[in-house]
Amino acid sequence: MGRFPQPKGTKGSLKWTQLLINKCPELINNRLRDLGRVSHISEITWLSPIEKDDFAEYRNGAFLELLGIDLTKRPLATFWPSRGPQWDALGRAETGEIFLVESKAHIKELLSTGSQASRKSMILIERSLKEVQSFLRINPTADWSKVFYQYANRISHLYLLRELNNLPAFLVFQYFLGDREMAGPSTVKEWKSALELVNGVLGLRDSHKLSEYILEVFIDVQKIENATVI
Repeated sequence: MGRFPQPKGTKGSLKWTQLLINKCPELINNRLRDLGRVSHISEITWLSPIEKDDFAEYRNGAFLELLGIDLTKRPLATFWPSRGPQWDALGRAETGEIFLVESKAHIKELLSTGSQASRKSMILIERSLKEVQSFLRINPTADWSKVFYQYANRISHLYLLRELNNLPAFLVFQYFLGDREMAGPSTVKEWKSALELVNGVLGLRDSHKLSEYILEVFIDVQKIENATVI
């Protein structure tokens, strides 16, 4: 099972992601185009979380099915066990590009506990994490299975789609600004400072083999409020 209906978000990243995708997707679409790397894309269809689909989020093989893609060169099951990343949003462009979105509204959301997978599953996870680290030429002493595990496994899935299966995938880290209720950052600088720590712990350099396909988007929640009826 890989489809997970969600309640209507009332706060934090769940609320803002649902509003952004359902009420004002042009905000994220324009931010993505402004980055330049996807400026040629004319239209992005957001497939989740959609209100008429119970705001469902997707993981495992269900997220691939929703995007209409097959991993023919390296199947998901040989790279990651079940209960993999549950994506905050998924989209596909008319030109075929795939967008995997992870959203955050406050800095503490960057923290994550290590994987709770079984020992058998951890063997596969650790092997894949080491494979990605080797590809990115990261010091193997950097432990990707601990405090920033979620961030690391999202990058690992980008590697699976982009490098191992030659799919035009992009990983989008969506950071919201000005979420006062959650005491979230009000400036891009605050987010950037926190992300420097994350990348430092994981051993990620500013420029690496996947950095071109990792997109950081910052949107002020006030712009979402102004564009929607809450």
